[in-house]
This record gives sequence, structure tokens and C-alpha cells, in this order.
Amino acid sequence: MQTIIGVRFKSAGKIYSFGQGRLTIAEGDHVIVETSRGMECGKVVIPPREVPDESVPPNLRIVHRIADASDLARIDENRAREREARTVCEEKIKELELKMKLVDVELTFDLSKMLFYFTADGRVDFRQLVRELAGVFRTRIELRQIGVRDEAKMMGGMGCCGRPLCCASFLGDFVPVSIRMAKEQNLSLNPTKISGICGRLMCCLKYESDGYGCGGCMKVKKTEYTPAVSDRVIAEDGEGRIVALNEQRRTATILMDDGKTVVAAWEDIARVEEEERTACPHTSRRERAPREGRTPREQREGRERRERPAAARQHEGQHGERRERGERTQRSAGERHRPQGGKRQPRRTPRQGEPHE
Repeated sequence: MQTIIGVRFKSAGKIYSFGQGRLTIAEGDHVIVETSRGMECGKVVIPPREVPDESVPPNLRIVHRIADASDLARIDENRAREREARTVCEEKIKELELKMKLVDVELTFDLSKMLFYFTADGRVDFRQLVRELAGVFRTRIELRQIGVRDEAKMMGGMGCCGRPLCCASFLGDFVPVSIRMAKEQNLSLNPTKISGICGRLMCCLKYESDGYGCGGCMKVKKTEYTPAVSDRVIAEDGEGRIVALNEQRRTATILMDDGKTVVAAWEDIARVEEEERTACPHTSRRERAPREGRTPREQREGRERRERPAAARQHEGQHGERRERGERTQRSAGERHRPQGGKRQPRRTPRQGEPHE
């Protein structure tokens, strides 16, 4: 049996295990431990507990000492240096005209390394930036490119529920979230309603997902959707149409409405229902529902009339116009030669006193 504690270095960071050693440590104390980045100061969030030897993490490190007042003052000085380094780095980025956004700066407790976290659309050549920063701060410089979820976790903010972000409040690590979780919970598949401020699916969709499906309160097992080519689906990045499938890897290549092409797993996509496609104003005519009040025969005749070649329709129109013109000419000639009323009128005898014609 060994006694270990749980230490967290950020307010909502991951919890790491360390050995207590011969020290008397309580929950809430600040301790100095050795990490892969050097000496760091963290806060004890899990009190000492006994665990069997087979459950002890490999290469377990022992707590160096308990932090005192001078160590806490040094942490405050490091925070001030981080703010200064952030200002200098932003000025250097503007001078070098690099397409990157600086998110956060971290300085290790022993001042051995300074880390700069940034986001960018693609790869950025920051070698010149590293050289200039190293010349200013005289320490080891490391730049790390992070994603949008890590950016939201570092910067924080308010969610659509009106509360602080879960990732910046208490979540130690991100959990996989798929569009299937929203579909099983009968939520709206509109990406703007089930996405957080980071643009990805909200982490809270995972909270109640265990209560749905065959393992929760709904005992009926959900039927798994098998995608097909040309199906209109919704993925994490939005809506699109499937253009290719890989059945071995169970992935689908989706052409999004904005022109991008993404590859997603079958479990992370859901098919857009028929009524949603017909309600969409951008849906093609073939996907729209037939008009109400028309019989299947009328729909078939209308489809055949639309599919008839234009040359045949033009020939039939000319022939019918010629036939109608001939009938109209014959009718007018018959009316001109036929007496009025269809009978021959008798010759009128002039009255007495009327002059003869």
C-alpha cells in the first residue's frame, strides 16, 4: 500500500497523482513537485489515500516540499511576468505579420521555460519569433498550437445556459461528444443550438447520454443509422451531403454546404429527416414533396409532360396551330356563303307607291 495525493496546477486542469512521502499534507495545501516541465507549484485537491501497489501509476514522483509564503509570492511575480511577456509577444507577432492569435502565456515556477499558446488556421513558421523572444527573456521558449476547445478552456466565458463554461469551471479533460447523443435525446439538430462558444458540440450533451438507449431509462435499443451516398446528414461542423463511404473504417466523406469536405465517423453523423429537407428553402425540386390535391396519375402525366423533348412539344404546337387556323378559315368561309338562318329568304314585293328598284 502507498499513500498518494491528487494535485491540480490550474483551476480546471487535469489532476495528477504524486506520492505523499513523509510529509503531512492536507487538502487545499500548495506543494512543490517535479514535473516534466520542471519544478511546479500545485494545489492539493484530493487528500491522501491508501491505494494498493498494483493501482499505483508508473513512475510515481514524490512531493518535494510544502509551499511557504515566499513560494506564493514568487507565483504572483510569475503572473506579472506572464502579462508582460504577453504584451511583448503580441507586438512581435504584429511586426513579423504572422497569421496567429496569442491565447495564453505560462511561466514555470523555476523560470526554466516560458510557454506561449496560440491558435491559427494552418501551419505557421514561427522560428524567427522564437529567436526574438529568447533574446528578450533569456530563457527557453516554447510555442504550442492549440484548438478551439482549448482556447475556450483557457479564456473562459459564459455559455448559452447563462453559467460559466464547464470546461473552464470543473472539467479536468474533454470527453468525446457525438451528434448521436443529441439525436438520442430528441434535441434539435440545428448546429447553432447544440454548439458551444467554441463552435463544437457542447460538453453537457454527455451528461445525460447514459440515461438514453438500451442502458438507461429507455429500454428500447436505438437503431443504428447506416449512411449511404447522397444522403443529407448533419455532422459536428454543420450540414452536408455524403459523397463517399469507407465501410472498413466506418467513415463518411461529407461535402458541407459551405464547400468544405470533412471526414467523420458513422457514429458522429445523423441523417436529416424528410420533413426537415422539404422545409428547407434550398432543397432541390426533386427532394420536395408533391403538391397536395394531385392524384398519382396527374403527377405522372405532369412528369411525362416535363420530360418530353422540347422539339416534340414545338412540333406538336406548330401542327395544332396550323390545324386550328385551317378550321377557323373553313368556318368563316361557310358562314359567308350560307344565308342567314340557314334558309333562302323570299323576294319581297314592293308596296303600292314605292318606286321599283
